[in-house]
Amino acid sequence: MADDGDFDMDGGYEDEPQEPEPDEGAEEEADNENNEDTADPLLAETDEKGEDEPKERARKTSKYMTKYERARILGTRALQISMNAPVMVELEGETDPLEIAMKELRERKIPFTIRRYLPDGSYEDWGVDELIVEDSWKRQVGGD
Repeated sequence: MADDGDFDMDGGYEDEPQEPEPDEGAEEEADNENNEDTADPLLAETDEKGEDEPKERARKTSKYMTKYERARILGTRALQISMNAPVMVELEGETDPLEIAMKELRERKIPFTIRRYLPDGSYEDWGVDELIVEDSWKRQVGGD
């Protein structure tokens, strides 16, 4: 039989389990917590300008809505409408949720924000009312 001292049955733990190694960002956060004099640059910007004026950043992505964004927005909004969400436009006899969603998009009344991720991991948020929708689909739906 093997000697009990050669093989440790508890998997290397003594009284307490070992703490996992912190991630690279965790050390920086711990340093910032201890140093109260360091001001957060994001908070400093909002304090100086006030919360009423959001800072406009130069956007990198196109101001045109892609066909994939359009498809997802219309599908999501049509699903919401079919589940009795409030409609944001005046109805003129439309009953199909997809037609209602298209009408809302034409009138820029859909309350969605599109988040476009960039290759560096950052993102841009665009409101549906900020994006330009191409004319080709408007002719299909009977728009201008």
